[in-house]
Amino acid sequence: MSQLGLAIGFGMVTAGILAVSTVAVTLQYSVTNVPNFAHGDIMTLGAYTAYTTGLLINNLLLEAVAAVLVGGLFAFLMNWGLLQPFIRAGVRNIIVLVITVATSLILQNILLAVFGGSEVDYKLPPDQPHRYGPFSWTNRDIAIMVAAAVVLVSVHVVLRYTRFGKAQRAVSDSPELARVSGIDSHRVVNLTWLWAGAMTGFAGFILAASVGAFTPSVGFTFLLVVFAAAVVGGIGQPYGAMLGALLIGVTMEVSALYLSSQWKQAVAFALLILALLFRPSGLIAARARNIVY
Repeated sequence: MSQLGLAIGFGMVTAGILAVSTVAVTLQYSVTNVPNFAHGDIMTLGAYTAYTTGLLINNLLLEAVAAVLVGGLFAFLMNWGLLQPFIRAGVRNIIVLVITVATSLILQNILLAVFGGSEVDYKLPPDQPHRYGPFSWTNRDIAIMVAAAVVLVSVHVVLRYTRFGKAQRAVSDSPELARVSGIDSHRVVNLTWLWAGAMTGFAGFILAASVGAFTPSVGFTFLLVVFAAAVVGGIGQPYGAMLGALLIGVTMEVSALYLSSQWKQAVAFALLILALLFRPSGLIAARARNIVY
């Protein structure tokens, strides 16, 4: 079995996790036009929620549901109770961005105070790799990829075929025009934060399932790669986010064959720089203000 096949296979698992997280932050950004720097820590919150639930009830499905609910609730309350009052007051976007950074630091330190700085071991049933052509995956790896695919397909269905998806596209295109057309843009924004937060919590759960052991900084570290995937794919473009996540996830793991694994993030940033130099609009460019298509 070639090392390249193994690296590509594991890269596809990483890409699945990265795609769920990147699409979540892209959906939120496309509607609000504000990058959420607390996104990574909401992932971490989802991971620790799954871990804590596993200590109480050893059931993976319930652990995933708990991560989804807590991630969605936190993101919704963060937007509704913290960001929206400032946005309604007409502050500049840079102020809102700083608030998301502050929220990130606060949440990270709360998790640090509760769980400590040492790694926690997310205990999962033992699993053995199986060969599938040139790839080698455990049942857990396959479950992560299938779950990520289901989430991404559900995003496509919602955006293309539901009234809420059409309202999202309208608000993303022009909030004022959507408002005068009878769309409750505030409701759309709140529900988008709820949806994106739920996806982020789930991304934290599958990240924890993949790495097995983590600290309160795991999501913040992953956030940098998420932003790289979002920019490479195209800012505000969910389908671009999926493509960017696949490209960066596979490239990061393949690069570990030739470089130290510590350089994985540097490889992601190198792709980001190349994208900004040669295709700053991303692989899939938005036709207008961060339109969701």
